Amino acid sequence: MDRSILAVLEQDGRISNADLAARVGLSPSPCLRRVRRLEETGVIRGYRALIDPAAVGRGLRVFAGVRLARHARADVVAFEQAVLQLAEVVHSHHVTGNYDYLLQVEVADLPAYEHFHANRLASLPGVAAVSSYVTMKTLTAGS
Repeated sequence: MDRSILAVLEQDGRISNADLAARVGLSPSPCLRRVRRLEETGVIRGYRALIDPAAVGRGLRVFAGVRLARHARADVVAFEQAVLQLAEVVHSHHVTGNYDYLLQVEVADLPAYEHFHANRLASLPGVAAVSSYVTMKTLTAGS
């Protein structure tokens, strides 16, 4: 039942409790108790608005693979603290493989990304190399 509740909330976090209960086949009171328990235990970490990046001047999405020069703990910490300060970086993942980090960057356009890459990203502490992948289209489930 909790998985059903979570599936509905992932698609529509603003659904009313009455509508959620009807969709998952519960009465409203037990449904609300389950949702509150999921929130209190940290399964549901929060609710957010999904913003259209183009509508707020961030129409270009780039994935940047970043390789660090060294993997000493101090270098990793310095990079992570610095990357968290970059508003253009909307997601940052420490990954395995050819890169150490995969960053999702959103900027207005290609000249804005070129400026960001040259003046901010490449100059972060410990960065040895950056490979950029410009998004042409984003596919989402249900669309």
